[in-house]
Amino acid sequence: MGGEGKTAFGLHFKVKFANMNKVNYQKILEQTIEKNERENRVPTLLLHSCCAPCSSYCLEYLSNYFKITVFYYNPNIYPEEEYRKRVAEQQKFIEKLPVKYPIHFVEGAYEKERFYEMAKGLEDCPEGGERCFLCYELRLREAAELAKKMQMDYFTTTLSISPLKNAEKLNEIGDALAEEYGIAYLNSDFKKKNGYKRSVELSEQYGMYRQYYCGCVFSKNQRDREIALKNQ
Repeated sequence: MGGEGKTAFGLHFKVKFANMNKVNYQKILEQTIEKNERENRVPTLLLHSCCAPCSSYCLEYLSNYFKITVFYYNPNIYPEEEYRKRVAEQQKFIEKLPVKYPIHFVEGAYEKERFYEMAKGLEDCPEGGERCFLCYELRLREAAELAKKMQMDYFTTTLSISPLKNAEKLNEIGDALAEEYGIAYLNSDFKKKNGYKRSVELSEQYGMYRQYYCGCVFSKNQRDREIALKNQ
């Protein structure tokens, strides 16, 4: 049983309930890679990155099979000083990582007012809820638009590497945007096959700055409250 949902941006998506069989997005990714290899193709990929630590394993893995442009578009990040710090960390990691194909970098606009407009009325929504789903769409829509403009073969995001991020919802939104913009979404669930564990290892190996909260002021406040309670 399922229903229809519609975000504030007008995107329709299927709402799937917990009792339904889950899609194995990692398997779909592997099948896509295998198909491209059989055809001797090295496709282009616009990879939306939420931060350098999350991108670490994704880039190590995908750079063997795709010509990647990393798109850093995260207007949710608070404060601006933190945003600048994360951008610099992303660029530094790309420069250091040894890869088969060169990785390019594009920084999107820091449109924080766009995020706050999107989050209006959802300020008290817990992490992992509707506000986060709208934030997924905000960033993935921007990625889809740029990927279309750059005539890339695929677009996707690093977000699914986090154990706290809903990979099913990310892929549903990505697939809907792919249909809307006429560009393929690279289905993925990067936390699978020890992807998250590998990202932690790479973060330590490269001495990366690992933030303690997701990014927005609401996630920071929630995390600060959790830390304060733990330390009581």
